[in-house]
Amino acid sequence: MAESMSGLKRTCRCAEVTEEYIGKTVTLMGWVAKCRNKGGIVFVDLRDRTGLIQIVTESEDADPRWGSLKTESVIAVVGVVQKRGGAVNENLKTGTIEVIPTELRVLSEAQTPPFLIQDGIETREDLRLKYRYLDLRRPELQAKIMFRSRLVELIREFLKGEGFLDIETPTLIKSTPEGARDYLVPSRVHEGKFYALPQSPQLLKQLLMCSGFDRYYQIARCYRDEDLRADRQPEFTQVDMELSFVDQDDVMDVNTRLLTYVLSKIPAIAEELNFDKELVAGLDAAGKELAANGISRMTWQDAMDFYGSDKPDLRFDMKITDVSETVKDCGFAVFTNAIANGGFVRGLNAKGMGDLGRKQIDKLTEVAKTYGAGGLAYIQLKTDGTVKSSFSKFMTEEEMQNLIAKMNGEQGDLLLFVSDKFRTVCAALGALRLHLGEELGLINRNEFKFVWVVDFPLLEWSDEENRFMAMHHPFTMPNEADWNNIDSDPGSVRALAYDIVCNGTEMGGGSVRIHMDEVQEKMLEVLGFTPERAREQFGFLLQAFQYGVPPHAGLAYGLDRMAMLFSASETIRDVIAFPKVKDASDLMMEAPGSVDGKQLDELSIAIKEDSSSKE
Repeated sequence: MAESMSGLKRTCRCAEVTEEYIGKTVTLMGWVAKCRNKGGIVFVDLRDRTGLIQIVTESEDADPRWGSLKTESVIAVVGVVQKRGGAVNENLKTGTIEVIPTELRVLSEAQTPPFLIQDGIETREDLRLKYRYLDLRRPELQAKIMFRSRLVELIREFLKGEGFLDIETPTLIKSTPEGARDYLVPSRVHEGKFYALPQSPQLLKQLLMCSGFDRYYQIARCYRDEDLRADRQPEFTQVDMELSFVDQDDVMDVNTRLLTYVLSKIPAIAEELNFDKELVAGLDAAGKELAANGISRMTWQDAMDFYGSDKPDLRFDMKITDVSETVKDCGFAVFTNAIANGGFVRGLNAKGMGDLGRKQIDKLTEVAKTYGAGGLAYIQLKTDGTVKSSFSKFMTEEEMQNLIAKMNGEQGDLLLFVSDKFRTVCAALGALRLHLGEELGLINRNEFKFVWVVDFPLLEWSDEENRFMAMHHPFTMPNEADWNNIDSDPGSVRALAYDIVCNGTEMGGGSVRIHMDEVQEKMLEVLGFTPERAREQFGFLLQAFQYGVPPHAGLAYGLDRMAMLFSASETIRDVIAFPKVKDASDLMMEAPGSVDGKQLDELSIAIKEDSSSKE
């Protein structure tokens, strides 16, 4: 039967007990991690968020319940700290001490949990997420959640020192087109009308600049109804900021200093939380690199040309090579037809993989096909000096040698080629590059490489919509040098937009915003907005801009992604307390779920019957 903790007050947490407490009485409370009865002597590992401490009962007069405590039961212990009688445990903060109890209270007895509460378990993730409150007791996950909390503290400290104001914005707003589907919330009071949950505070933070607040930030909850992946959730957290009277360089400068500040502090936090020593060293090295050299910049075009991605992973140096000029007149129709149709032929040099078997090359081909490529051409420069190629019979010896030379091919190399439209070539080779980086062991998980990607296109063509779309959003300022091309060649206009990329992940992004009426009107016109539709969608913002709007710019980080990267987690689910799975459902709460018919009636909502379910 559960007991009350009445009259007891916890004196400290488990791992806060040190040798300085020897001879003193402490009151500890936590979970039974392990109970071992060694013939009258009982060893209990007591756990809380700080770690473990060993409780040892040696007396025959000890409470008989000690020997039958169930794991994960919550207990309170009063006892005296003493130096360990047995071997020291160097893996524990409390490994040199133990507690001899004088009082035990079982505050809550636990049933047998569905899986072991310890690190390194191989339990299915869906089971762990169903019992997330149990999974979160594991030291590894607790450390990551605490790491995230400390990360937020550091960000707040820095931004406060830079004169930013922490201002909340609403989470029930108007639906506006921002790229992903909105989560809609029906209004009971306004029948047939809906709020939207914000995909970001974008328009609201621009209004704060119109309000004269100068420097704003917010740890903001955001919502996007889109397909999930390892670094994406339907609800996520942004470190959102906006600044007035600044340009692109100012925003990039303050955020380079923010990252430098964070990385100067988090190695000590990671060490305190018992993170891997190599990870701690990697974080420390990254902080020193930023302090010494800042963050380099790369244009969007170079990122796509050399890495096949606008979020290049710079931890390994395997660049894409454009060989279109080299093969434009060769006899291989797959190459020449792609070039004739406005496409490209580009390749990767996979050093040391020249002796791969056909099945392994077929697997690489499947990777390329997954990202839209029609196939994968190759040249094997085998270690025995022979050359094998999937297309050599269509090319002369001189053409082959010129191609190999262009690729800097050497004995033992595997040269891989994709020919198609620009986007397809980039996507396929970019994905293949990352795959090869893993296969060849070129990626150091404890290394952090940052880059600012700049000069994004302002617009991108949508075949589905048959029109230009904003690559970021309709309020991104165009590069003044390109603005004259907005009518004749819209696709050539660059944006004053920038992303901060770390290890192949877009950690944050932002832009300078349009604050001039004529530019904003033209931008909306190019995007296909009639004046009426523009007023319908963005009227409140456009109206605010009539009353004096300062030049402004901003950036937003994905806090979940930042925490994931800096804790070397495989997925953002590890740094979110209660995450959702791939289909956006919550296995623990069984959400989304059905609601009472009365609630639907109050909202004037009827559920459409699925015609496929009819007999």
